[in-house]
Amino acid sequence: MRTTTVNGRAPADYHRPMSETGGGVREVKSAARTVELLELLAARGDRPARLQELADALGVPRSSMYALLQTLIGRGWVRTDITGSLYGIGIHALLTGTSYLDSDPRVRAVRPYLDEASEALGETIHMGRLDGRDVAYLATRESHEYLRTISRVGRRLPAHVGALGKALLAERPDTELPEGPYESLTPNTRTTRESLAADLASVRTRGYSVDREEGVLGIVGFGFALRYETPAQDAISCSVPVARLTPEHEERIVAVMREIRAKIEATAPGAGGSAHWR
Repeated sequence: MRTTTVNGRAPADYHRPMSETGGGVREVKSAARTVELLELLAARGDRPARLQELADALGVPRSSMYALLQTLIGRGWVRTDITGSLYGIGIHALLTGTSYLDSDPRVRAVRPYLDEASEALGETIHMGRLDGRDVAYLATRESHEYLRTISRVGRRLPAHVGALGKALLAERPDTELPEGPYESLTPNTRTTRESLAADLASVRTRGYSVDREEGVLGIVGFGFALRYETPAQDAISCSVPVARLTPEHEERIVAVMREIRAKIEATAPGAGGSAHWR
């Protein structure tokens, strides 16, 4: 069987073990397969997949994959082209994702402070959340001074390559870091466990992370974990083009973002009867 990769990942990265869930209840195989399919299609972005590709990637019979796809097409979770041979993520995935953002009290609480940071600095400001080995972008305020790079709500990046991810990894013991080598996005990406651990030690001492063209060439990021829960799951960051990053501007970015973090941590919901999601 030919091995398929998606965004540099092997199919195994999309599989969940057919074992007990966190609540001690055994997974429902059909439900797990449906989620794996949707994750795979979402990860492909604007690259539609063919039936055999999906069957091979998830290790299921072609006939079973076809039946699953048709069910999801009928419910709007998957879309197909006019020939019926190409498949992509459907509009209901967007609607569900939007509902997630709208219903999350911490995302709602952070948004005004992202506006404040954007107005004060004139740079791109992000909020992200740790999800396994990746960080998912939950909110972004774009700079008007340069073209968009990686800042898109819903985008996922490996935690080891960006300011958001490194700020959150530094809140955890190094024993939780996976063995390398890690995926490289630029020549500056830290691809070994040892180099990443050394960088995270600096993050803990400094109090914030710095991504110097590790995720995107030409862009430097500064990340700040939001410690309204332990360990922190969310972080904010400021991204700036290297060409505009003077020592004075860097100092101001750090000062403003520290202040924004303090305001968020002082006001973010943590009580009052709201649901505490895990």
